[in-house]
Amino acid sequence: MRLLVLGAGLQGSACAYDLLQQPGVEQVTIADLNPERIPGLLRPYVGERLTLVRLDVQDGAALRAAMRGHDAVQNAAPYGFNLGVAQAAVDVGVHCADLGGNTDIVVQQQRLDAAARRQRVSIIPDCGLAPGMVNILAAEGIRRVGDAETVKIYVGGLPQHPEPPLNYQIVYSLAGALDYYTTPSWVLRDGKPTRVDALSELESVTFPAPVGELEAFHTGGGISILPWAYADRVRTMEYKTLRYPGHAAIMRPIRALGLLDLVPVAVNGTKVVPRDAFIATVSPKLTKPEGRDLVALRVLVRGKNGSQAAWQLLDYYDEARRISAMMRTTGFSLAITGLMQVDGRVTARGVHTPDVAVPFGAYVAELARRGVEIREI
Repeated sequence: MRLLVLGAGLQGSACAYDLLQQPGVEQVTIADLNPERIPGLLRPYVGERLTLVRLDVQDGAALRAAMRGHDAVQNAAPYGFNLGVAQAAVDVGVHCADLGGNTDIVVQQQRLDAAARRQRVSIIPDCGLAPGMVNILAAEGIRRVGDAETVKIYVGGLPQHPEPPLNYQIVYSLAGALDYYTTPSWVLRDGKPTRVDALSELESVTFPAPVGELEAFHTGGGISILPWAYADRVRTMEYKTLRYPGHAAIMRPIRALGLLDLVPVAVNGTKVVPRDAFIATVSPKLTKPEGRDLVALRVLVRGKNGSQAAWQLLDYYDEARRISAMMRTTGFSLAITGLMQVDGRVTARGVHTPDVAVPFGAYVAELARRGVEIREI
């Protein structure tokens, strides 16, 4: 297999590292505006099975040229590029998977379905942790219980050693996290897609020690198009983000005061975007180069007949390889999906989300082989 990874950031690097551990992978190419920013764990592979290419993904001709000669593309670039990358993959005739992150873009990608089928390629958006892993688990739970009544999904990327006031550290783009704190969340209520306010409907969720009690609240984007896919089939479906207790109580007034707004304000004669100023101010304080993270996940599906299917995950920073839990659960998920597209375990052609396209048993087994253990509870 010859595989192209777009993006040399945390998730793209984790994806590329995982691909390089697979004996069936002959060559991996990382393409980025600054590919030299790859972490140290990838440097031993450069010049052998790993090639670095400087690429602006907005350059359509260059993007298509980079794709040629590869079996699949794993897109870890920011979600604003996902539609253009998917279109390019269809044009060239290569499989493509991405990390999702924006439901409207996924809907636009679905319009490429007929063209992708003609090209005999698989395009799978939403292949990270949430959306991604949780969608696959939720769909399996719905299949198992038959007539599903409720689907509740909880996910959080957290520091192992929280520090006040937010008890949080940056485990992926802070700008992306703030998008989810300010964008309404789509849920199913009485079987109908319904919008609820981000940071709302706080509840307590307890995990085994040493994690303990966490708080959960609505955020946008975590389950992508599932509320529409299961409308009128599931009564209640919701996704909530996990944080240490007290986090939402701080973030809600920060949002209410306008500090996360995107409309510029005048500051001493200069136009300033409040969210940009907020990110610039707090990022140094929330960036913990030596911080160790964890990922907590729980998916609960209950049937109308009282049956239940449930899974839980607690994954931790890999000390030996210096790979974060968020990279393991997100970047590895993207890599696994791409491998399955090429080796034929993903059989569907066209544009499909992972809950439809990715085989549950094989996916969970591949994660377990990497030490990411999803346990039934």
